[in-house]
Amino acid sequence: MIKLLIVDDHALIRQGLKQIFHETEDIRVVDEAGNSQEALSKISNQKYDAVVLDLSLPGRSGLDVLKQIQCLQPQLPVMVLSIYPANQYALRVLKAGAACYLTKDSQPEELIQAIRKIVKGEKHVSPNVVESLVTQLNNNSEQPLHANLSDREYQVLLKIANGQTVTEIATEMALSVKTISTYRMRLLEKLHLKNTAEIICYAVRHGLVK
Repeated sequence: MIKLLIVDDHALIRQGLKQIFHETEDIRVVDEAGNSQEALSKISNQKYDAVVLDLSLPGRSGLDVLKQIQCLQPQLPVMVLSIYPANQYALRVLKAGAACYLTKDSQPEELIQAIRKIVKGEKHVSPNVVESLVTQLNNNSEQPLHANLSDREYQVLLKIANGQTVTEIATEMALSVKTISTYRMRLLEKLHLKNTAEIICYAVRHGLVK
């Protein structure tokens, strides 16, 4: 039996995933966590065959949790299941060590198939992720400027581009307004931009937001 830990801050999502896997003969959700601290505590003290991880978590982001899992249990396969489209996070997530990146509109059958693959030590990359990565490579013979942003700077870029204020981002990421302002200043410098309006235009131009 494949034992899963589900990490998502929405109870409805966790319940839905438990139902999907309950209908299989070989996969069971044996534990769940609603935030990053709880997730890392359980991973440190329990044994799981795989983790299904959301990117949007209270406090430390799912990307931070993924990196910490790589330190705690590098052999533990992690599937990132996110609301964000593949072109926003798939490449960063796979580089950070995830075995799979799926969006939450994926079919249950693919979810089940992916879990079975990653517990065998394989990677699972869905067709839409492959298409997104190929498109990025074709459109950018040279790396775009945002590829040079740190993960934190990139997260702040996307949140600003989606209309969030510095204060809202600070609250969501459990960081100070000063820290978020510093990330904003750094990404402006790296992207050669001047203000929030230019951040939004940049993100739209590069397909980072719709």
